[in-house]
Amino acid sequence: MNEHDERPGTTHFGFRDVPVADKQKLVGEVFSSVAGSYDLMNDLMSMGIHRVWKRYFVATAQVGRGARVLDLAGGTGDIAALLRDRVGDAGELVLGDINGSMLRVGRDRMVDRGNVQGFEYVQCNAQALPFPDASFDLVTIAFGLRNVTDKDAALSEMLRVLKVGGQARVLEFSEVTMDWFKPIYDFHSFKVLPRLGRLFAQDADSYRYLAESIRKHPPQEALKSMMEAAGFARCGYRNLTGGIVAIHDGYKA
Repeated sequence: MNEHDERPGTTHFGFRDVPVADKQKLVGEVFSSVAGSYDLMNDLMSMGIHRVWKRYFVATAQVGRGARVLDLAGGTGDIAALLRDRVGDAGELVLGDINGSMLRVGRDRMVDRGNVQGFEYVQCNAQALPFPDASFDLVTIAFGLRNVTDKDAALSEMLRVLKVGGQARVLEFSEVTMDWFKPIYDFHSFKVLPRLGRLFAQDADSYRYLAESIRKHPPQEALKSMMEAAGFARCGYRNLTGGIVAIHDGYKA
């Protein structure tokens, strides 16, 4: 089930249907709540493997020295920090996030790491990016697209701000392809994860939402079709860890 299954005028917030106008605020509350424990959240959700996925995501991106890159849902800066080595001193990295708390955590963490030059932080909505057409060589979004209210609008905006020949990359939890693993994954997501969230972050509800949001996200082929409908060329995807996550690519022709 995905965002096209709701009643008119509503969208999904986890397994709940809510008015479209309310989702951004509800998601914002989740990420304001978990901002300080975001890395812990990802460790709990992925059993620590998210760090490997992110390194692979960046290492296989189409990007070179001097490139200008937009990392949407930039969170705590993990992707941007990895991209720094790819674009070099002449490159420019823009971290965009709709949530001010997440953006502040990311900026502080990057400064603590000594990553200052070449970084810009912009609080922005992926559905209406405040950048001119053809501004970036690469646009990435890691573990953020499923939280966007209007994914079609966000994909269209990603295409708009790309230069011709530029690449968009989406790293996101997806549909598990191994039948034997699905019940194990469901048990971890819906039984274990909220309890861990309560234990380590005093926040079971946010972790429950995050697990539910994965199941509502469009699976691999559906997201590929959405990227094609948005106007991307040469769309494709690669499953990682049996489809727990997938990397989707599209290019601006």
